[in-house]
Amino acid sequence: MPEKRPPDVTSHIMSAIKSENGEAEMRLRRALFARGLRYRVHYRRLIGRPDIAFPSARVVVFVDGDFWHGNAWKLRGMSSFDEQFQFASRPEFWREKIIRNMERDREVNERLTSQGWPVIRFWESDVLKDVDACAAIVMEAVKR
Repeated sequence: MPEKRPPDVTSHIMSAIKSENGEAEMRLRRALFARGLRYRVHYRRLIGRPDIAFPSARVVVFVDGDFWHGNAWKLRGMSSFDEQFQFASRPEFWREKIIRNMERDREVNERLTSQGWPVIRFWESDVLKDVDACAAIVMEAVKR
């Protein structure tokens, strides 16, 4: 079993992770800008502060981090969501935190959709894998 790192080291590592302007988000923004689309970034007027918003088209885009929003276990080839926490120093804390993020994502989607804002969500891994395909999905939604 791997050795657990001290909580203060884990805290320092996790606090260094950016919640805005991550690599995947920046790649998608550059791809959209290169295609002539103009947008608002971290749009504070809407619930959930979408990473990218097109107010005139009423379309919002979120680029969700795989770990923070519950997709990492699939990428790592694990058999279940809970398996990814087996070596964590505080597995219940992390499990509850990520589950709450996933619940909040659903709540934000429902509220924005009910207000007439189509919501597009991408996993960071999908954007990094094929930013052009993600940009094409956004372009299609904005054109409607």
